[in-house]
Parts: sequence; structure tokens; C-alpha cells
Amino acid sequence: MFKKNRHGIQIKTPEQLEKMRAAGLVVGRTLQLLKESVQPGMTPLDLDAIAEKAIRDEGAIPSFKGYQGFPATICASVNDEVVHGIPGDRRKLREGDIISIDCGAILDGWHGDSAVTVPVGEVDPALTELMRVTEESMWQGIAALKPGGHLSDVGHAVEKYVRSQGRYGIPQEYGGHGIGTEMHMDPWVANHGKPGKGPRLEVGMCFAVEPMVNLGTARTKVLADDWTVVTIDGKPSAHFEHSVAVTHNGPWVLTALDGGEERFAGVLGESAG
Repeated sequence: MFKKNRHGIQIKTPEQLEKMRAAGLVVGRTLQLLKESVQPGMTPLDLDAIAEKAIRDEGAIPSFKGYQGFPATICASVNDEVVHGIPGDRRKLREGDIISIDCGAILDGWHGDSAVTVPVGEVDPALTELMRVTEESMWQGIAALKPGGHLSDVGHAVEKYVRSQGRYGIPQEYGGHGIGTEMHMDPWVANHGKPGKGPRLEVGMCFAVEPMVNLGTARTKVLADDWTVVTIDGKPSAHFEHSVAVTHNGPWVLTALDGGEERFAGVLGESAG
């Protein structure tokens, strides 16, 4: 039995959060390995093989593989690919590319989901800045996950930060989600909007916060494979994501190896231990 609030949002017990943390650590360690593995000459499919082995070696199951027909363990989105890129072996990564890697794992029935964007060797300073802005906007959104706040506070924080940094596009049709006994659960977590709207945040709720930010227009399209989302103008996009629990002491970042302690020093307390 799983407790839900009146909006149908799953509320986890402390014991269930510990299980989610275990799944989150599998994802966090896998993404760390992938970040260290990225180099020119590799293919996205090479990274997919590394990810699947790492996840299964920990006794977990890749949550993306087979999900609604998706054929791989990770989503690997290169340059103008925003999200949901299918790893293949036809294109090798080149110096100056950026690659967004989205990864999920199931352990003991609980899900972890996280994403990073990684430079391939030396990249253009504009891409370094795009990645910085996107990652920081994620942390701004995570910081808004406080008991008593509202769900829309997350998207407002993401959008406010991105808008303060320059003329970037925020695809409005993609965002985060609830997470727990399923990878994608209600509610949807927008990356834009006004604060103070939507369900109140309660201890035990868990969300994946995942901004996608484009160097150009916010407009996107889906390719013929019915998965890969690309920018309309062909300009690069970055994507970062963490799975996060709402606790009495602030956000507990379940897929961060340190639980978010470095970022939120003095806020998390013992719950992130």
C-alpha cells in the first residue's frame, strides 16, 4: 500500500525514501562513470553499453529499456537534440560536441532518474555557459522544493534564473515529473510559470526536476524515430535532472552522490546521510 495525498501524489515513508535513495545512487554512480568515459571517437551506443553493465552489476534494472518501446538503457542527445535521443553507432562523438545523457534505474521496485550534459573535449564557451545556466536553473528549481510551498514554485525558479542569464529558449512542452514506484508519475513539473500555484508540497513527495534549455529558440520537433526531440533552429540544447525528495530539512537530492549536501550545506541535516 502506498499513501497518496488528495491530488493523487505518492507520499513516501522514511523507509521508502531510503529505498529510493538506493536506486538514486545506482543512477548517480552510473552517470559519474559515463561522464568520465565520454571522449571523442566514442559512439552513444558505446556509452549505452557501459551504462547497462553498470546498472545490472549493481543488481538494478535499466528503467528506460523497453519503456513504451524505447530500445536503450540511456537517452543520448547530441548537440541540437534536446531529449530522448536513441543511442546509435553511426555517429562518433567529436571534439566540441555536447551530449546530454539521461539515465534511470529500478532497484527493489523503486526508481531513480537523472541527467547530465557533458562536453566532449574542449567546447565553445557559449556551450559551456549554456550547460552552466541549465544546471544552475535545475538547482534553483530543486531549492524551491520546500514543505508548504507550491509545485509551480519549481518551474518559476527555473524560468526566473534562465531569463536572468540571457536569451535562451525553454521548451514548454517538456518538463519533470513525480517519481517513485513508477518512473513517470503525476504531477508534471513545468520549467516555467508563476509561483504559488498547484498542489502544496508535503514531506515524502518526490519529483524529478529536469530543465532543458536551448541556445536559440524554444521551439522543437520530434524526428521520424518518434523519440528524438531536436531544436527547430538546429542550435544546441542542454539538459540536467535530479530526483529529489521533499523533507522537513529541505530537498534531499536522491540521485546526487552527496545527497545535495555540498549545494545545500546546513539545510539537509541527517536526512541526507
